[in-house]
Amino acid sequence: MKWGPDGFELEKSSVWSFPERGNWATHDSKYRGNCSPYVVRNLLLRYSKKGDWVLDQFAGGGTSLVEAKLLGRNAIGTDINSAALDRCKEKIAFEYNNSKIEVRNADSRTLNFVKDSSIDFICTHPPYAYIIKYSDGIEGDLSLLNYDEILEAMEQVAMEAYRVLKKGKYCAFIIGDIRQKGSVRPLGFDTMKVFEKAGFKLKEIVIKQQHNCKMTGKWEKISIEKNFFLLAHEYIFVLLK
Repeated sequence: MKWGPDGFELEKSSVWSFPERGNWATHDSKYRGNCSPYVVRNLLLRYSKKGDWVLDQFAGGGTSLVEAKLLGRNAIGTDINSAALDRCKEKIAFEYNNSKIEVRNADSRTLNFVKDSSIDFICTHPPYAYIIKYSDGIEGDLSLLNYDEILEAMEQVAMEAYRVLKKGKYCAFIIGDIRQKGSVRPLGFDTMKVFEKAGFKLKEIVIKQQHNCKMTGKWEKISIEKNFFLLAHEYIFVLLK
């Protein structure tokens, strides 16, 4: 098995683009909306060190957990969806390093099993409101919420993140904007402001180009007819406690 990307170098600017999804270890693109392992690797190498405890409150396809294990970090991955957790367990079922990887079924807004100021780095990828619905009605699934509801829910997520993170450490999350009734709604910056309100200080904003989006082909013609731009970027916000 291949344990890392060929010729990897840390990103040096605030604009990132990874046309290839990443095919090392157990990574694949089968989980819809999953994050590029290149993004997670860059963030883990910049904002954590070997032996640190990393938290992902929206573990989803397990990308962050796989990268944490490969890079010698310990990690806690939580998700409200048991199907996602089954996938995470499958993805981390390989022998490499001595990292401790914990997978928990939990609501990202209530992480009572995580002690105050015990986490060294948070790296997560919350849902973009209802753009991709990850369940048919699981209680606590934030991907079922509308725009205003998810921002309200993210207030609790941000407060929990602030509680469990050590002072002087970083929280990074990947998020994109959405288009609603012909207009862009700035979910990325609105969510960032929620984290600032919880006490975090903004350190970096990275623009990440999106590639290989499942629905792009369908919307290209419509975007010309209706005169709007396809949203082809996401944000990576890095915040300091």
